[in-house]
Amino acid sequence: MFDIVNQINATHREIGSQPVASGPGRSVLLRRVYDAAIEDVWDACTDRDRLGRWLGVVEGDLRVGGKYQLKDNAGGEILRCEQPRLLKVTWELGEGMKTEVEVRLTAGDGDRTTFELEHSSPAEIVDEMVKAYGPGGTIGIGGGWDLALLGLYLHLRGADFDPASWEDSAEVKEFATRSCHAWGPAVQKAWNTSDDDLAAAIAFGVSHFAPETPQN
Repeated sequence: MFDIVNQINATHREIGSQPVASGPGRSVLLRRVYDAAIEDVWDACTDRDRLGRWLGVVEGDLRVGGKYQLKDNAGGEILRCEQPRLLKVTWELGEGMKTEVEVRLTAGDGDRTTFELEHSSPAEIVDEMVKAYGPGGTIGIGGGWDLALLGLYLHLRGADFDPASWEDSAEVKEFATRSCHAWGPAVQKAWNTSDDDLAAAIAFGVSHFAPETPQN
């Protein structure tokens, strides 16, 4: 279906410092280039029907100030929508911490588009959680977005798959395992995590996405 190594290497990953509405933030940042025109990528990220073919079923009022709900996932409010370059929403799982997701698109040469996704949370809370429990949760968030970016890649190529169940395939589990490992350098750079603690954090992420996949 896809080349796992090439797809892992296609994405740049880092821990950033994008602020949130309440103040300083800590973020996971993903960047990659798609072989598609910016208008096509924008439409795939904002059209209700197309979102359901690679990300998940979305309900709600899809306009600035409107509320949305991604089935079996997060919901929130649409904060900014500047076609075809910027989309920003709050990202809330239940009654937990309110976070923010920003998608930025930049047109390149020919029909190519640079896609950036930055998911930000209050810095103080994230740093305290990492200090107390390690960066496994951060790796899990990054891995989840890696899967989303892979789904968008496949959708832009015309692939037909069910985003609600495709993660159960052996191929996608292997991709998710490699994704958790790929987040290791960014996490270690951000928090100076020891090798042992990093290995434990990666194992935690793998256990969520691919519990039966050997860590190799």
